[in-house]
Amino acid sequence: MIVRPTELADACLVDLELRGDERGFFARAWCAREFEAAGLPTNLAQANMSGSGTRGTIRGLHFQVEPAAETKFVRCVRGAILDVIVDLRRGSPSYMEWQGFELSEHNRTALFVPEGFAHGFQSLTDDVELYYMTTEFYTPEHERGLRWNDPVLGIDWPLEATVISDKDAAWPLLADEPDFGFRFARRSLEGDTA
Repeated sequence: MIVRPTELADACLVDLELRGDERGFFARAWCAREFEAAGLPTNLAQANMSGSGTRGTIRGLHFQVEPAAETKFVRCVRGAILDVIVDLRRGSPSYMEWQGFELSEHNRTALFVPEGFAHGFQSLTDDVELYYMTTEFYTPEHERGLRWNDPVLGIDWPLEATVISDKDAAWPLLADEPDFGFRFARRSLEGDTA
């Protein structure tokens, strides 16, 4: 696996190292040793799949708060998405910044979403499927979200929103609830903490 930092502190992209021959290819999609060597958590609790049938569908922006704050490791296995993360950790050099990444069945890139980040995506094609792992179990009482079109964030979604759940459309605006209790604790990609 090839770990690449993003512009947001502690978030990273993970590319496959394909080994191929006439049969096709093989690659590690996740490896505890390689994650640990890169300073990423390996205590996975749950693996999930998400499917969206219609191009333009938006899901998110979701996260969980303490004591169930979670990291996510997200891969698009069918179709293509714009995956968006927002750094909610006070004191982070990228606090309240967002960044989007195209994840697709073709580029096979995965996104590591640190604890203290909101996460959401828009389907760029019909029939999208995501496979993602989390370090915590889903606990509804700790679930929170940001409004996908919050003017404070100004996320530049590439397509018109075609489908969005009532719950995602009703998350609070940042102007109404600006602090979710996350604090920045730098974790380097080499495993050291500061």
